[in-house]
Amino acid sequence: MALPKALKPSFTYADYLKWPDDERWELIDGEAYAMAPAPTISHQTLAGQLFRQIDEALDGAPCRALIAPVDVLLPASDEADDHATTVVQPDILVVCDPKKLTERNVRGAPDWIIEILSPATARHDHLTKRNLYQRAGVREYWLVHPVDRVLTIYVLQDGQYDGPEIAEMAGERAPTIFSEIVIRWQPILDKLLHNDIHPEDRPV
Repeated sequence: MALPKALKPSFTYADYLKWPDDERWELIDGEAYAMAPAPTISHQTLAGQLFRQIDEALDGAPCRALIAPVDVLLPASDEADDHATTVVQPDILVVCDPKKLTERNVRGAPDWIIEILSPATARHDHLTKRNLYQRAGVREYWLVHPVDRVLTIYVLQDGQYDGPEIAEMAGERAPTIFSEIVIRWQPILDKLLHNDIHPEDRPV
């Protein structure tokens, strides 16, 4: 999740690593984007519950599920990490090629990325990141809308995203590329409802 507040172009991962630890940024083609403020409780609940189901489904499999914050470098070619100009922090990602994993980051396109939307990040995730993930070769891209309870799904076909498919967060859903991972939405929705705070319950 990121707010498109660009500073100026031409930053690299080496620059990014020098920035204060209490600030979160992403780089896309050398342009710096400030991450959104601290995620909401609903966002964190949704991310945590999704990650738990995915991680459990992949237990014993070669693929690895990761949850933000983790740096994902999407280099333009074979440049060294420090010269890379694109680094993002998806909410949830799955990587099946162990060669892409290092102790410091992920280098190369994850197989599956999930971004959980907020009003501040929706346009950025739908447009800028969609185009970036398509270009990088991310095989499947989910955008989860916690308020509307809908899911936007892009699947890579011949280098292009088809669709999108819009689905309700109901019943069960498996990603197209991982039929063995079945997301059960009701337990997640139950957690979200439990975290809902009604206006009359808010402190004054």
